Amino acid sequence: MELLAPAGGMEQLRAAVAFGADAVYLAADRFGMRARAANFSLAEIPEAVAFAHSHGVKVHVTCNILMHDSDIAQLPDFFRALDAAGVDAFIIGDMGAFAIAGRVAPRVERHVSTQASVANGEAAKVWHSLGAKRVVCAREMSLADIAQMRRQIPDDLEIEAFVHGAMCMAVSGRCLISSYLTGRSGNKGHCTQPCRWNYKVGAPAPEAAGEWLLEEEKRPGVFFPVEQEETGSFIMNAEDLNMLPHLAELAQAGVNSVKIEGRNKKAFYVASVVGAYRRVLDGEPWQQVAPELLDVSHRPYGTGFYFDEARQAVDYDGYEQQTMHVADVVACGDGRLYALARNRFEEGQALEALVPGGAAVPVGVRNLCWLPTFGPDVHDEGAPATAKEALARAGAGDWLPAPLANRSCNLYRLDCPQPLPAGSFLRARVFRRSARHG
Repeated sequence: MELLAPAGGMEQLRAAVAFGADAVYLAADRFGMRARAANFSLAEIPEAVAFAHSHGVKVHVTCNILMHDSDIAQLPDFFRALDAAGVDAFIIGDMGAFAIAGRVAPRVERHVSTQASVANGEAAKVWHSLGAKRVVCAREMSLADIAQMRRQIPDDLEIEAFVHGAMCMAVSGRCLISSYLTGRSGNKGHCTQPCRWNYKVGAPAPEAAGEWLLEEEKRPGVFFPVEQEETGSFIMNAEDLNMLPHLAELAQAGVNSVKIEGRNKKAFYVASVVGAYRRVLDGEPWQQVAPELLDVSHRPYGTGFYFDEARQAVDYDGYEQQTMHVADVVACGDGRLYALARNRFEEGQALEALVPGGAAVPVGVRNLCWLPTFGPDVHDEGAPATAKEALARAGAGDWLPAPLANRSCNLYRLDCPQPLPAGSFLRARVFRRSARHG
């Protein structure tokens, strides 16, 4: 099966490629369902495509918001520009946009977004008759449903299914709550994730005694009625999806591409999750790899709708993680490791290096030094613009001993007898839980 990874920006794209994605999906600065991600301008997409293609990785571009006429008018030029950039596929949810893409960019494959809620063979066959190369399953389909659909559809129509990441509490992500509470529509790419906010249940006044109402922490005095059962008030607390143990079953059901959610996630998250799925797809036992998925920030894991009704996390409302991303490896060799700091680490600390293609490597922090000539606080004329440029220009006397790496996006050096590939990540083992008990 193809491993399809999210690329919310160029850093995430590089991480996805390095850690084993077969394809990435990304958005331009318009028409994508994750407007808060870094995304790519149309001018940046040719570079992104060229980088991915140079590593044998395909690029799918999302165009899956709820379309209005003002959006439709922009689409011909938009699709032509993406075609010229060399993208491999469009992910489209709107039938009008789908038709326009077929007319103006016939070379590019058209994939039907999960926003279209394809949940049966007849719907899939209609999309295929219109030119679809692939359908992305509705998130509400079970594994048995997918197998049934596979038996009904043409062999050349591919099936893509989500395997990891956040589950939306709405049908195929078509949610109205964000628009209702904030005026920012999730169906136009501006979801504020109100199903992840902190709520409390109570009565606003004595006359409302006996009636449970919902109040969001940043909107005091604004109440919404809610029903509560014996199990508590976890009404929008969906578990995160994790299908790592079930990849063989997805393949048997006829899935062609397994998709990781997360275009709002950082590069460390992309590397961790993509790397874990790559290793299992390449034959490692899932039990050996599964702990990697506990290291990144996540809500309690479940299997979505694949085997039964999706569950809510009833124990607590929040996220947990077992490691903290502390640095990006810029270069490593001749016994030295050069890293761009993201969070604090210190002399003598035991870290781990997340590396492509295998288990994490222990790294002890020894002889920690800092390069003061590079970083966000350096504004000298002629200062290096990138970490690699700073390394090329730094002399031995430019590095200063630093017992603590506490300057974000600054360069640090430490001893490392084992060479590590650039693009690896350093992490510190620490358990964190951001729990809001109901």
